Amino acid sequence: MSHREPFLNGTIDIFLDKLHNEGIKSKLDAWLTFLGCDEPEMIVKLITEYPEFEPMYTHLYDLCRNIEGVMKMFSKELQIMDRNTVTYMIDSLQEKLDIANEQLEDKDKAINDKDKTIKDKDKTIAEKDAIIKKLQDELNKKK
Repeated sequence: MSHREPFLNGTIDIFLDKLHNEGIKSKLDAWLTFLGCDEPEMIVKLITEYPEFEPMYTHLYDLCRNIEGVMKMFSKELQIMDRNTVTYMIDSLQEKLDIANEQLEDKDKAINDKDKTIKDKDKTIAEKDAIIKKLQDELNKKK
C-alpha cells in the first residue's frame, strides 16, 4: 500500500463531511462524490445535477446485479491467462529441447569425428604392422 492512501482516505472523509454541509458545487465535487459516496440520496442528487454520471452508475449497478456475468468475465480472463501460461511453458520447453538437441548433434558430430580419427589410426597401425612383419620376414630370411 502506498503511503499516500491514508492521506487520500482522510481527504475523502473531509470532503464527504463538507459534501453533507455544502453540497455538490463543482465538477471536482461531482467526481469526488462519485468516487467516495455510496448514499442513495447523494447519488440521486449527483445524477440530477450531473447527468453524465448516470451511465457510469447504471454500468456499476448492472455489474452488481449480474455477479454471474462478472464471474464469467473473470473466468474467461483466467482461462486466457492459463492458456497463455501453457503456451509460454511449451515455448520455453521447446527452446530448451532445441538447445539440448543442438548440443546432442554437436556431440554426435564430435564422436563421429573421433571414430573416423580412430579408424584412420587403426588403418595406419595395420599398415605399419604389415611393414614390420614384412621387414621381420626379410630379416629372418637373411639369417
